[in-house]
Amino acid sequence: MTDRRTVVLDAAIDLVGSEGLRALTHRRVDAVAEVPAGSTSNYFRTRHALVEGVLDRLLERDRAELAAIGEAAMPRDLGELEGLVYGYVMHATGPDLVRTRARLAMFVEALATPELRAGVDARRGELRGWIAVLLAGLGVEDSSTAARVLVDYLDGVILHRCTAADDQPDPREGIARMLRGIVTKPA
Repeated sequence: MTDRRTVVLDAAIDLVGSEGLRALTHRRVDAVAEVPAGSTSNYFRTRHALVEGVLDRLLERDRAELAAIGEAAMPRDLGELEGLVYGYVMHATGPDLVRTRARLAMFVEALATPELRAGVDARRGELRGWIAVLLAGLGVEDSSTAARVLVDYLDGVILHRCTAADDQPDPREGIARMLRGIVTKPA
């Protein structure tokens, strides 16, 4: 059974991802989580503590997802890597859209709240590190730099897909081109 603190944080993520960071109040989280009034403030005395809790929970869930993906077969070639990256983008902007929007809101909040910056940087660093391992496995020489470029590109694609009109082109070709540029060794 999930503990009440986790229920509160998952409700807060849903609230931020659905209604934006301004909607994040202790009372609203209690209502969304369907817990007794005051439950959220028992765990997070201030709004700042609640925001930090949301970021920590996002990181925890991201780590669990990366671990699950890592347990599956690692991509053996460029085609498999393209499929993995494409699947990630489509998941982040489809079934996981609410959490993605909450994550993006946390990124923006971290610009104004230096204490949150470390958590955002940790999340990006972990993702870059994981992607660097994938790229190194495919023979990319400077996999750390390549991972940074790829994560920056994916952040842009995901942001665009989350904020643009519904008539967006399929991102598959752009992802394929980006990955070919990263994985293909110069002549």
